[in-house]
Amino acid sequence: MRIGILTSGGDCPGINATIRGVCKTAINHYGMEVIGIHSGFQGLLTKDVESFTEKSLSGLLNLGGTMLGTSREKPFKKNGVLSDVNKPALIEQNVKELGLDCIVCIGGNGTQKTAAKLAAMGLNIVSVPKTIDNDIWGTDFSFGFDSAVSIATDAIDRLHSTASSHKRVMVIEVMGHKAGWIALYSGMAGGGDVILIPEISYSIHNIGETILNRLKKGKPYSIVVVAEGIQTDGRKRAAEYIAQEIEYETGIETRETVLGYIQRGGSPTPFDRNLSTRMGGHATELIATGQFGRMITLKGNEIASVPLEEIAGKLKLVTEDNDLVIQGRRMGICFG
Repeated sequence: MRIGILTSGGDCPGINATIRGVCKTAINHYGMEVIGIHSGFQGLLTKDVESFTEKSLSGLLNLGGTMLGTSREKPFKKNGVLSDVNKPALIEQNVKELGLDCIVCIGGNGTQKTAAKLAAMGLNIVSVPKTIDNDIWGTDFSFGFDSAVSIATDAIDRLHSTASSHKRVMVIEVMGHKAGWIALYSGMAGGGDVILIPEISYSIHNIGETILNRLKKGKPYSIVVVAEGIQTDGRKRAAEYIAQEIEYETGIETRETVLGYIQRGGSPTPFDRNLSTRMGGHATELIATGQFGRMITLKGNEIASVPLEEIAGKLKLVTEDNDLVIQGRRMGICFG
């Protein structure tokens, strides 16, 4: 059996560990031939591929980024590379010419949607969820999330000392356009006093009251964790907007920090390395048993899979009844 593997969308810690998990299992356990596809779906359009051997996979477990490269090519949209070509038909043709029996697609929500469409065309597809945002429906956690939370939490820990020394409010902006998982998990782990996420509306007055009440209790500084996708005036980044509003509301000196792409870089945490390895191995198991058109998932502590058509177009968002939200409110943390 000859399989292809690609990575699409944004990079994140754990992609290379997943590639390693898929390919080592395929080569060593099942005797499959593995073809690496460069630059995501763009590589399928241009047949930019390479053959993998076990030696090709050395040193990948702790390596950040993706050794295959990535792109945001969306073959079902009429733009990008080869814009005048029927891209889905070309992909189908190239898959046949390359002799691929299955393609493993590693990526986030956009990748899962494309993978589902390719599967509906009749191509054999198995996908692995990848995103630091943890917003892919159907899986409890995606690899990359734990690493991003660890980076954000470390940054929050460091801001405590500066905030305390200067008696300031420190606003830290983390990633999350539509889903506030990173802000929620890092904010709770880092001892944030205010946590703002896109899913829960907020009032600047309430935030100001929370900070002033802390001051009355002898707590002269506060940490505010915000997801980049919270509602603002539309002209400023989330952290800048919230910092200015807090300073106006409270009169307390307020500064902002934006983590940005730092959250995507570097080595994956041990949790993400192991999750990537497990998901990659299970993806190869699905291929070996002919279970195509499915995405690997983590449910509790068990690796499983769900049909791709159930995933496409759905987002997993934070809800008011999330345990961390409930417990945070009980502890006096302001969510808006």
